[in-house]
Parts: sequence; C-alpha cells; structure tokens
Amino acid sequence: MSLAAGIIGLPNVGKSTIFNALSSGKAESANYPFCTIDPNHGVVAVPDSRLARITTCIPTDKVVPAFLELVDIAGLVKGASKGEGLGNQFLGHIKDVNAVIHVVRCFKNDDIVHVEGSIDPQRDISIIDTELILADLGTVERSVTRVEKAAKSGDKEAIQKVAVFKKANDALSQGIPIRKAITDPDEQKLLNELHLITSKPVLYVANVDEDGVATDNDAVKTVRKIAADENAECIKICGKLEEEIAQLSQEERDVFLAELGYEEPGLAVLSRAAYNLLGLETYFTAGKTENRAWTIKKGFKAPQAAGVIHTDFEKGFIKADVYSLEDLETYKTEVALRAAGKIRSEGREYVVQDGDIMFFKFNV
Repeated sequence: MSLAAGIIGLPNVGKSTIFNALSSGKAESANYPFCTIDPNHGVVAVPDSRLARITTCIPTDKVVPAFLELVDIAGLVKGASKGEGLGNQFLGHIKDVNAVIHVVRCFKNDDIVHVEGSIDPQRDISIIDTELILADLGTVERSVTRVEKAAKSGDKEAIQKVAVFKKANDALSQGIPIRKAITDPDEQKLLNELHLITSKPVLYVANVDEDGVATDNDAVKTVRKIAADENAECIKICGKLEEEIAQLSQEERDVFLAELGYEEPGLAVLSRAAYNLLGLETYFTAGKTENRAWTIKKGFKAPQAAGVIHTDFEKGFIKADVYSLEDLETYKTEVALRAAGKIRSEGREYVVQDGDIMFFKFNV
C-alpha cells in the first residue's frame, strides 16, 4: 500500500530521533532548526506476534512482516503558513502524506534549544495547529471562489461543494480543524480534492526523557488531554532511549527491555498505532517457502487483497481459501484444518478480515 504517515512538530522536539529509531537509522541530526530540510522517507516493519504464531505451526524458509512508510518532515515554526522557515515547502510535504504523527516535546534539556524558549505542550500544539489551519483556510477560500462560478451555471455538484466548502471555511475561521468540523462521509468526499492538511487523522506522541518514562509528567498529561478532546490517540515514548534500543542486537535488546520492565519497545506500539491510523490491516499467506503479512486497506474485498500480491491475482480471481489463526493453533496443520471443515471458500464479495490466513485461486 502506498500510504504514508508524516512525522511533524516544532524544531528540536525529537522528530528525527524517533524517525531514526523507527527506521533503525544511525544518522545524527544537528541541534538546530531545519536540520531536516528535505523530507526523509523510511520503511518500517510493523511488529506482529501473529506471524511467529503462524510459523510455529507452519515452518517456513522466510518470514516477511508488514511495512509502514514514514516521512520525517522538517520542523514547522510560527509563520509557516506565510512562508516563514521554508514553510510553504514543509506544508506541501504534509499535504502529500495520509496521516500525521505529531511529536510534542515533554522533556527539559538545556543542551537542546527549544525554538519557543520553554516547555509548553499546549502552546506548541497550538502553534502547529494554527499554521495548518491557516494554510487550509487559504486553500478553501480560493476554492469557494472557484466553485461558486461553476454553481452559477447550474452544476449540481458545484452547488453541493459551495455549501460544504463554506462550512469548512467557517470552521477553519474559528480555528477548528477539518477532522473535527466535517464528519459526514459525503461531505468529506466533496472535500477530498482539496487535500486539506487538517482533515488528516492525527496521532500524538509525547516525547519524554528517561525520567519521564515511569510516570506521566505535567506536560504528558496536557498532551493526553488534548488528544482525548479530539478523540485521538496519544502514545508516550522516550525517543532517545528508543533510538538506543534500536541499535542493539536482538539478544541485547531482549535483556535491556527486561531490565526496563518493557514487554516490547515503545516504537513497536507506535508503529502499530500509525498503521491503524492509516486505516490499514493485515492478512497472511503461509507456506514452506514464505510466511508473509500483506497490507490492505480496511474494507478490501478478496480480489483487491489478492491484487496486492500481483495484479494478475485480482484480474483472474476465482476464490480464496480462508482460515483463522485460532483454528490453525487448534488443529496445527492445514490438512487437519481441511479435514475438520475449518477452511472456508470465499468469493468475490468477501470482505477480508484482519488476521485472515488466505490462499488465492486464480486463472489468467
């Protein structure tokens, strides 16, 4: 799937540290604003314990996880919507992603300059939101003028767009992001052509230092409240610690995590949350050659899911054999599953469920 989440925030909040840790990168960023001028792209494996469980029952030569595309976008500053700090360029990069991971600094460190001079998540989030809202407002204002001209000629769709665009304009003028103001699916479709930044789903990441890992400090509590008010998710991680964990071998990592009392790295939680934020889910194929997690959009039907493997699979789709991981763990082998009648044959209208194990039959 070619969907990506963009990591945004003010300069020096820890975006690049988190991005490097997620992509197991070793690049070090300089301690000054705009150290990331062009967006960095990374492809991150999405941890999924179900793959290991499948492999326990179906030994294989190769295990391939699902992947998530991330974009590390340079820090926005006050005035970005007016072009400050290469603002137009950065805002353009945000338009290109499908969801937003908003990193908020929740730690003090005199050696890392805060662009606003102090730690204040409410203010920092407000700065970012304001710039994104102002950018969208400019887009919507221009679009209202355009569709009003078409509406005068009696174009029915243009007439509908005028009403929705004006509703969006009113919300943005009041400082309300589109994701909160426009929730009707039909209205959202009419706005899709504008690629509005504040329409994108958001995941908040409260970035703390090692002292903030065990309990929430006041800054983290503030971010959690803002997220809750938006019905958004908030994840707390220590970016610096996660970057160190990412550099370790698997054996060293297991020992370190055990010492910290972690079941898994915080970034594993973050990557799964970002995957879900993008509206993605996973189905599996399993066999002696390869056990693999495949990424699809929620709601994909069986032929579309087959097309993720190869377009020929979708074109010549006949049917799909489907079974669950739970049944596999109960019956242990595909032969036993089939004997017990636990492998279903699904047709073109079957909506794939997250976690399905599938085998496609096709003819081209």
